[in-house]
Amino acid sequence: MADKFLIDKAKTVLNQNYQKKGFTIPSKNLYPFQWKWDSGFIAIGFAHFDMEKAKKEINSLLNAQWKNGFIPHIVFHTKNDSYFPGADFHKSSLHPKSPVHIDTSGITQPPVLGFVLEKLYNIADDKDDVLNFLKNQIDKVYKNHEYFYSKRDINNEGLVYIYHNWESGTDNSPVWDDIWKTMNPPRYKFERKDTTHVDSSQRPTDREYDHYIDIIELAKKFNYDDHKIAKHSPFLVQDPLFNSILIRSNESLIRLYKILGGNEEKIKYLRSKNEKSLISINEKLYNSSIGAYLHFDLRNKKNIPLVCSSSFSPLFCGAPNFKIAQRLKSTLVEKFGKEDYYLCSSFDPEGMQHDPKKYWRGPVWINLNWILYNGLKRYKFKETAKRIKNDSLELVDKLGFYEYFNPSKKNSKNNKGYGGENFSWSAALTIDFLSEK
Repeated sequence: MADKFLIDKAKTVLNQNYQKKGFTIPSKNLYPFQWKWDSGFIAIGFAHFDMEKAKKEINSLLNAQWKNGFIPHIVFHTKNDSYFPGADFHKSSLHPKSPVHIDTSGITQPPVLGFVLEKLYNIADDKDDVLNFLKNQIDKVYKNHEYFYSKRDINNEGLVYIYHNWESGTDNSPVWDDIWKTMNPPRYKFERKDTTHVDSSQRPTDREYDHYIDIIELAKKFNYDDHKIAKHSPFLVQDPLFNSILIRSNESLIRLYKILGGNEEKIKYLRSKNEKSLISINEKLYNSSIGAYLHFDLRNKKNIPLVCSSSFSPLFCGAPNFKIAQRLKSTLVEKFGKEDYYLCSSFDPEGMQHDPKKYWRGPVWINLNWILYNGLKRYKFKETAKRIKNDSLELVDKLGFYEYFNPSKKNSKNNKGYGGENFSWSAALTIDFLSEK
């Protein structure tokens, strides 16, 4: 009964955040538009009880795809001045292949749609209905993957780069701190909107925002041209999370194309990319002395020796062999899994820069926990997988469907959720956790 009660509460959150235009906002006031990877996780939640809304979620996102295959991280379906930076700042129309019918941002987010489409198919009772939906949408997701390998894999090594920290999804992670030290952006004049809804101590600083804005200004200067951005951006990173999600989505597209039939050339292309990607992610991003995958700073040609929740995401795509996977699990438990901590803090709790309530500098995020849970399950690390799932459910049950949570169990009476309240992906993935057969 307790599970049903939590599922019903989660359904209410999703239905209340669902908009008439067929998309779901992450959280009222704080995030009034549609976000790329949010929508993927949201669709998974909806698929368990309202497949039509799940399909509309994907449709509305792919309706904003650029002609070159790029899928933006924000789609501005509506006019709303409660969020910065908005459509007027991003100016997606600068790129000749951006959509003319809708405004978007000019940066992206992790490519979750491949594995999301497969999840919808696996959840569906009416497989034929979802297969008809997939026939109309899967090639758009394939085209997005083609975009990444043709535009973002500058060394042809199967690893794509991100050129903005927002593209990682882990916006203000300490992983980026040393990159900010190589920049000296002007102090921009802008009006932050997030800190009017959430305590500023839980959000990035204004000075950090100067760096974020500066990179977008550079991209706009080059009309969002990928080649010029790769040449000039001070931020150019190969992220283990982003690449693991791309590899995992490739796997899903291959399986779905096999079910649909008649897509041998696309399957061959995706397989060839994954073969190269799996070699490169292990050779270039895995650090055996640390026992974790690291980000690679392409601009400064070096690994960034900091461990965060993204460091374990290659479990999700099956990149590590079993020996490396065991080492990853040990690092995860030893560094992040002490008795007085919920799994999994977004940044190394032993690290100097760890902050338990500041966005991606320490708090627990349900979407990363879902990714790690599925990665751990893939390697049959049942005990650790069960702990990360149970910790996630305990947090949302006790505190509510918040955006992120304090990982510390010390003074647990004072523990609370942070960021957006009634946060859509926290609700959606709770439904998926509890609906697991």
